[in-house]
Amino acid sequence: MTPPAAGRRGRAVAMAAGVALLAAIAVLALTLPLEKLRRSSPVVLDRNGVWLRALPVEDGRWRLRADLDRTDPVFLRRLIALEDAHFWLHPGVDPFAAARAAVADLRAGRVRSGGSTLTMQLARRLDPRPRTYGAKLIEAARAIGLETRLGKRGVLAAYLTLAPYGGSLEGVRAASLGYFGHEPSTLTNAEQALLIAIPQAPELRRPDRHPLAARRARARVLRQLVRRGLITVGEAQEAAAEPLPRRVVFPQRAWAAAGELAHNAPPSQPTVVSTLDSRLQARLEALAAQTGAGQGDQSSAAIIVVDTATRAVRAIVSSAGRDRPGGWVDATRALRSPGSSLKPFIYAFAFEQGLAAPDTRMADAPLAFTGYEPENFDRTFHGEVTAGQALQYSLNVPAVAMLAKVGPEAFEARLEGAGARLVRPRARLADPGLALALGGEGISLRDMAMLYAALGDQGLARPLVWTQAAVNDTHVRGRRLVSAEAADQVLAILREGPAPPGRAPSALSEGAPKLAFKTGTSYGFRDAVAAGVGDGWTVLVWTGRPDGGVRPGMTGREAALPLLFQVFDVLEADAPGAQALSPQAPPPALTQIDNGRGGPQLLFPPNGASLMVDGYGPGSRGLALAARGDSLHWYVDGAPVAETNGQAIWRPDYAGFYTIVVVDSLGRRATTRVRIR
Repeated sequence: MTPPAAGRRGRAVAMAAGVALLAAIAVLALTLPLEKLRRSSPVVLDRNGVWLRALPVEDGRWRLRADLDRTDPVFLRRLIALEDAHFWLHPGVDPFAAARAAVADLRAGRVRSGGSTLTMQLARRLDPRPRTYGAKLIEAARAIGLETRLGKRGVLAAYLTLAPYGGSLEGVRAASLGYFGHEPSTLTNAEQALLIAIPQAPELRRPDRHPLAARRARARVLRQLVRRGLITVGEAQEAAAEPLPRRVVFPQRAWAAAGELAHNAPPSQPTVVSTLDSRLQARLEALAAQTGAGQGDQSSAAIIVVDTATRAVRAIVSSAGRDRPGGWVDATRALRSPGSSLKPFIYAFAFEQGLAAPDTRMADAPLAFTGYEPENFDRTFHGEVTAGQALQYSLNVPAVAMLAKVGPEAFEARLEGAGARLVRPRARLADPGLALALGGEGISLRDMAMLYAALGDQGLARPLVWTQAAVNDTHVRGRRLVSAEAADQVLAILREGPAPPGRAPSALSEGAPKLAFKTGTSYGFRDAVAAGVGDGWTVLVWTGRPDGGVRPGMTGREAALPLLFQVFDVLEADAPGAQALSPQAPPPALTQIDNGRGGPQLLFPPNGASLMVDGYGPGSRGLALAARGDSLHWYVDGAPVAETNGQAIWRPDYAGFYTIVVVDSLGRRATTRVRIR
């Protein structure tokens, strides 16, 4: 018989052990290793839901955050039915499944995988351990903690983020995109079965490495779905007959900007729907690549297209291609000299303050300021000109004189107050100087786009918008950069500027956008910039060397302005036709009138145009042809025109007259006759 004191001590020890065990379980439940989830990547989509880019995590793994709202609900129900039937009922541990698994483990003499809920499998993925009874206990404790911390939907999303799918693919989203080439929002029976089967043995069932094992595993899951009454025998047979998928290379469209959005997205955001347009982005990336290649082996190009009304960035091209020297440098963020492209804001401030008007007479003659003697780009002076003419022809002396009246400090402060960042060279003094009028301080192309969009929006400056959610944010208020009247006066002047070679002034071109534009060339021809505002768009382009090297003779007018006009050609070609305000059905007999004028509509070049090119033959930059229509094919004097990334580029062989024909899928055609000089 045990003495009373010894019995009390035994009970106390047992109670202390129980408390310690409960405390240990509580600590394990509260100590959740969630670092893997935090290191997962969201997927960045364009405004229409087209994949742009996601970022890999450690070791190049594609761990894409699962988005339950974009995952096939039928797949989710079938996954839970096969893997964890009581998922929505248990607290993280299924006691009935655990009891069955314990009996099976005792009979087998080892720990088996049975009995683990989806939540316990998630705990094992977060902190892998050898399969022992102690590890099972830790998994169970952490499963309860995960359920408390994340909730049911959070647990399911986390499991679908970390589930292994072989190789570098982690999560159902990466697997669906990597194997099937599409989001898991809609999945066939065969696709669902494969996605359920692979995580059970991810390396052995990879369809790209072990197709026979993958096919057998898929068939096994299909039979389970039939037994559960989730699909019919016929559906299972049809799914089993489907070919296995191949691994798909993930796209990387708008790689720099989309990478930023992915990097900055919070852990709770599995999908970032950007404002970018994938189709427009693809065309402009090809255009930038063509421009960079045409301007030399070391040259690059960058483009920003902004919807002026909303400030939504519709396309952003950061370089001429990552396969080119310096192609990984994001030229839209780099601080480069704007050359003369800030001059419109000098005149806008002067007009607003009553210091000048567009018709004010000014002297374009040698003028010396304290320690500074500006001269015009062509090293000539034009005598008396109006302020409007001085801006149109980018005369330096009048611009510096106008900046002296506005005040360089005030000018800089107003631009920075609108959200732009200007950076002075290290060698300069602390105060801005009059050279600011000619590009004496660095600014990014993104900030330039923000400033020019303000001119197009009656002088109201607002930050650029990168996500669809931000487009609908009504709390973002603008800041007044300049008065609406002064902004309109400056744009009216810029619309009358001299068009680039081969382009008729917009005022003389029927249907052409009334484009206000300005160019800039930095000291030493290092940067060529062109900005344009028109037809609801704000466009900024840059060409130059990413390393800041000199490019003799490459001015903004010659090296950037043609690219600006080509971008507007693409925007015009993509513009939808006008929609009727109140469409009504016509009488049946008048549903359609056949006047023989159907077919493609040729946009560029217009009939009878005289175009100037900078070279001939295969090595030349060429001309981008544009038309409206479906499945278009181009011919010049009967010879087909090759396409580059969906864009028809014609490179004339010689000067003279040519006949250009565009034909659609129904054989309808449009013809133009042009002269090349």
